[in-house]
Amino acid sequence: MGTVAQFPGPGQNGHQNPGNIPQQTVFIRAELTRIMDLYGRMVSAGHWRDYAIDHHRDVAIFSAFRRSAERPEFRIEKRPALRNRQGMWTLFSENGAVLRRGHELGPVLSPVERRLLKLVAD
Repeated sequence: MGTVAQFPGPGQNGHQNPGNIPQQTVFIRAELTRIMDLYGRMVSAGHWRDYAIDHHRDVAIFSAFRRSAERPEFRIEKRPALRNRQGMWTLFSENGAVLRRGHELGPVLSPVERRLLKLVAD
């Protein structure tokens, strides 16, 4: 038969990810489902046309665009390092102003959901 060699994972060999430091901050499935559901409803309303997802070591960012050539209309950031302070979720406007911060995703997305209700009502 063959020999099974163990694939080196994080923290092995002493140089890859020492300790328990995350390589990337990512959205988990439930968070991404909630964000993409809102995105889909905004696309159906004809307001958003494109999105981008960025994963960095300390932050995960979801950006929603009216057109792909513009700055994002809204930016949702997840920063786990701020979990015990003002909350790891932040909603930014197009000009970079903080619209809402919080510990949970739902209340942070509420200004965008209210805007969706206004778009559908018109």
